[in-house]
Amino acid sequence: MSHPHLDLGSPPKLPKGGLRIVPLGGLGEVGRNMTVFEHAGRFLIVDCGVLFPEETQPGVDVILPDWTFLRDRLDAIEAIVLTHGHEDHIGAVPYLLRERPDIPVVGSRLTIAFLTAKLKEHRITPKTIEVVEGDKLQRGPFECEFIAVNHSIPDGLAVAIRTGAGLVLHTGDFKMDQFPLDDRLTDLRAFARLGEEGVDLFLTDSTNAEVPGFTTAERDLNTAIEEVFRNAPRRVIVSSFASHVHRIQQVLDAAHKHGRKVAFVGRSMVRNMGIASELGYLTIPDGLVVELKVLEKLPDNKVTLICTGSQGEPMAALSRMANRDHMIRVGPGDTVLLASSLIPGNENAIYRVINSLMRWGANVVHKGNAKVHVSGHASAGELVYCYNIVKPSNVMPVHGEWRHLMANAQLAIRTGVPKENVVLAEDGLVVDLVDGKASVVGKVPCGNVYVDGSTVGGVTEANLKDRRRLAEEGFLTIVAIVDADTGQLAETPDFLARGFVHDATTFDPVVPLIRKALDKAAEEGIGDAQQLEQLIARTVARWARETYRRQPLIMPIVIDA
Repeated sequence: MSHPHLDLGSPPKLPKGGLRIVPLGGLGEVGRNMTVFEHAGRFLIVDCGVLFPEETQPGVDVILPDWTFLRDRLDAIEAIVLTHGHEDHIGAVPYLLRERPDIPVVGSRLTIAFLTAKLKEHRITPKTIEVVEGDKLQRGPFECEFIAVNHSIPDGLAVAIRTGAGLVLHTGDFKMDQFPLDDRLTDLRAFARLGEEGVDLFLTDSTNAEVPGFTTAERDLNTAIEEVFRNAPRRVIVSSFASHVHRIQQVLDAAHKHGRKVAFVGRSMVRNMGIASELGYLTIPDGLVVELKVLEKLPDNKVTLICTGSQGEPMAALSRMANRDHMIRVGPGDTVLLASSLIPGNENAIYRVINSLMRWGANVVHKGNAKVHVSGHASAGELVYCYNIVKPSNVMPVHGEWRHLMANAQLAIRTGVPKENVVLAEDGLVVDLVDGKASVVGKVPCGNVYVDGSTVGGVTEANLKDRRRLAEEGFLTIVAIVDADTGQLAETPDFLARGFVHDATTFDPVVPLIRKALDKAAEEGIGDAQQLEQLIARTVARWARETYRRQPLIMPIVIDA
């Protein structure tokens, strides 16, 4: 297997006739999926998604792929191909289109509809190309063929990319549910046909590569969901991804069967379900879905609410209900159904919401105590099945953390792919397919690009470190009036503290230390205000660390007397 190396430099010029693959997100993480293909001086992008921040990234809204290496060659991009409509695959498209608005965006009907609604909020009118499974599309030197796959959202597509360097098959996110709710099967016949043609590089979804066997069918959840509605004494509050059309359909069917009315709560949920219904992907019986104000007049046992917040997002509807910061007040007898998986990194936030809801008396049903969710990704048995029918020459696992990528690579090797032909890469590594062999040849800059309110890319790791220190250690301002002639304190400094535990005498011991440091500075002829501020900051920081084992963020202000 080809592992990434920290000593890799910039890649060499792409050999004539070769294909370059540069993953800018989705490798070593779950989210931010984006892969760039380069051939004959032109580029094709597959997916352009976001990653959601962890608790160690306070204030960050989303994290974008870093497309710095593309920035001076945006005119060479032929298209952005989207495999499906989840945020971790389409969420960064608006930010890329800000830099070049006329890049064609290719995707299925539902994917394009979700994206277009999102772009409307950014005041961008995209140039879109709608495709269906079986279609072929030529964009510059890239011929794309689209293949049906099922996932946890309708209209998913795998894409086969034909170039002069060979045939690449990218699965996108997929599984092999044999009883999908929409009867749209993953097209294994197309996979086999491409295998007969000869797949030179197979990019495969790794998320469930550690999970043995086959992923449970969506229809198998009906029993557990039905039980929730049958036994709930009061309201049923369902939280799900705003794009999980299949799960919402199951909830709507159960609510209708048990004589309940339904209201959607949350802007993205209302928007996406409206689109899905309008396009025919969601079937809503007449009169089932009503406005929230209508539900308020009904008995509790006739009410179902479907909202966002299944990942514990602080501003989403369910978190606000848990925090008593929402018009809907969860109480004893209410049943909350979390119809989603736990995305790695979100566990603490999700359990915090669950605990708060249970504190208010709600019965919380989730994946940990009932069979109310299945993954949208292929487990090990399905991946092995695909390797055996595609028989690729080279394999590059994508979409997953390192443990997922490694497990997927081992599956490929066990099915007969030569070990040296399995490329384990990470974001920013450059892989060239030349003469039928894929190998790592270099790396490009590929860091985290943070969206912080209206700022894109302005937040740095240093900013986040300061925010973490503010949250964990507190903030301390020292206002020191210094005699310009003597360099000594004209009066006792003022200390303004936030988040740093203190009383009226806490800072008395540090004043002599500041005086001593300023006296020494005066002896050495140091009188510049900025230098004195740095000196005071170091003195106070050392005292706080030694005395309180704390490192507050320190802001010294020196004023000339």
